[in-house]
Amino acid sequence: MSSFDQFGLDPRILSAIARMGYETPTPIQEKAIPVVLKGGDVMGAAQTGTGKTAGYGLPLLGRILPKANTSASPARHPVRALILAPTRELADQVSTNLEAYAKDTPLRVGVVYGGVDIRPQADMLRRGVEVLTATPGRLLDHVAQRSVNLSQVEVVVLDEADRMLDMGFLPDISRILQLLPASRQSLMFSATFSPEIKKLAKQFLKPDPALIEVARQNQTAETVTQEVFSVTERDKTDVLIDILKTRGPEGTPLTQAIVFVNAKITCRRLARTLERVGINADSIHGDKTQEERLVALEGFKSGAIHVLVATDVAARGLDIKELPYVINYDVPYCAEDYVHRIGRTGRAGAKGVATMLATPADARLVEAIEKLTKQTFAPVPLTPQPRRRNAQRRAPTGADRVDTPEDERLARERARAYVPPSQRQRDPIFDMPYLEHAASKPREETPAYFERRETKKRPVAALLGGFRFARSNAKTDANR
Repeated sequence: MSSFDQFGLDPRILSAIARMGYETPTPIQEKAIPVVLKGGDVMGAAQTGTGKTAGYGLPLLGRILPKANTSASPARHPVRALILAPTRELADQVSTNLEAYAKDTPLRVGVVYGGVDIRPQADMLRRGVEVLTATPGRLLDHVAQRSVNLSQVEVVVLDEADRMLDMGFLPDISRILQLLPASRQSLMFSATFSPEIKKLAKQFLKPDPALIEVARQNQTAETVTQEVFSVTERDKTDVLIDILKTRGPEGTPLTQAIVFVNAKITCRRLARTLERVGINADSIHGDKTQEERLVALEGFKSGAIHVLVATDVAARGLDIKELPYVINYDVPYCAEDYVHRIGRTGRAGAKGVATMLATPADARLVEAIEKLTKQTFAPVPLTPQPRRRNAQRRAPTGADRVDTPEDERLARERARAYVPPSQRQRDPIFDMPYLEHAASKPREETPAYFERRETKKRPVAALLGGFRFARSNAKTDANR
């Protein structure tokens, strides 16, 4: 099909996507939208960045739109479509797109995820929402608080289902699906489909779901230029700094690049190291609050931050237009994550570069990626540019330091205020020389008359009051 008009979508949805600049459907959209509109279950596999969200989001809205109304009553706005996403960033991105698609309709769109205050989300759910995007854990929290009812869900979507399995969400997903009507329509969309995902599909999808694949499984986009550099563990950070400072247009520094690492502690340390050498960088990882993560993402998208160091929480859910560069500082432990990481660049037909720094210890992980993607890398040996010793420490900005008049004035004041250690006021206690005490005299024997006399221990009463009080009380009773 050459346009979205041929799908038979509601004119209000067509006006929204035209305003967003959608002209012709992508292959996954062209194949998935008609099947979803008919109400069938779907397993959709496509490269990341090819429009999977619109592939299920547009027909999903078309199916529930006839039941939309403008009533203010929450009962008139039950949850009819549920999208489950593995990460907060992906959930927020999906909800933003769905909200744009439904802007001209009465449908209410909402999103819930962890890491933020649950009370505003509960208020939003109690007011009513037809299209809900959620992470599994936070959705179950709302179910436990009875702020959401899932008994009228007509369509459920598992977005990036393989990632949800990797993150251990299978028990939560099972609990959520048991709360949904059995007659629902189920959709699964992901860039990769492992054998575990196919087993999951047999459990939660109807028999013989429509399998939609627009490209070979786990294939990387042709618009992404992939390169692998062979480095030592000691030189890895210096090589990364050289890449960030020289791989921009005409040898200029890169102004927008994502650097992926495997561990949160590496993420924090590497971001601080880049800041020390004058590279405008920030980090995003699981230990940051949702507000901190959103601030970092917005700064990166706006250009205020040039380099974003991230763990795999950013491997899915980041849709940044024309992101030119992705660097794998650490080779991912899971080969499928490589596909999702480099999928942040080369999206929607744009060109991008994906660089990976591999040490000799990463050989087995690189082989797993080659086997998964059906390609062979030719690692290029790379060493960092020569640097002066402690140059980064002396010149944090990457250039020679130039002292200003203010710096010189402060230096003179510090010089005048300097007092040698020998002239500083000291505590006399610490200046006293050490005097060795004379040997103590041997202890004399204790005279006999100072010896402690042994006294016969008096018996202790078992009851309160003792014997003395017991006898006095007996005499008092006798007198009475």
